[in-house]
Amino acid sequence: MAILMEHQFKQLPADKQVDTRSFLESVSHIPPFFDCLGSAVFSPIKSDIVGNITKIKAVYDTNPTKFKTLQQILEAEKEMHGTQWPKVGATLALMWLKRGLKFIQVLLQSITDGERDEANPNLIRVNATKAYELALKKYHGWLVQKIFHAALYAAPYKSDFLKALSKGREVKEEDCLEKIRQFLINFTPTIDAIYVMYTKMNAELDYKA
Repeated sequence: MAILMEHQFKQLPADKQVDTRSFLESVSHIPPFFDCLGSAVFSPIKSDIVGNITKIKAVYDTNPTKFKTLQQILEAEKEMHGTQWPKVGATLALMWLKRGLKFIQVLLQSITDGERDEANPNLIRVNATKAYELALKKYHGWLVQKIFHAALYAAPYKSDFLKALSKGREVKEEDCLEKIRQFLINFTPTIDAIYVMYTKMNAELDYKA
């Protein structure tokens, strides 16, 4: 769990506003997570996340005071781009980024909840499939869906996945699962807050990639 636990997300304030600088710092350490899934088919999600973080950071860096929270970025871009919004700039980048983060959140939550294929309890295919279907599937066209379903069948053994998360160290499964739970304490509310923000601002788009 070193990959995730070394860079915990910060607890949200009472108003649920996501601090841009803190968010970008924490999320910048997320991409190596996809290496732990083994299959190269997951590399497009990793590349997508890296690219979207870069786009959001580029906007933030133009005026860190003005863009202190993610919502302030969306509000400014809405005013700036008019009818082109929300399919532009950091708003579009964060829309896709949150989906990749949701994939991680659902996958990890499913594993810690003990959801599994009873016939193959050491596989994480059930968990990865649930994460893909809830976070990404509806935004992918037929061909991309076929590619990802093939990747899900190549998902690693749970023991190998947990070992990869721990940077190759041998760890007890329960110790690793407890660290995942600790990571999710702040990670999940952050992702949820971003989704709520997109709903409230009517910034969500359903087009397929």
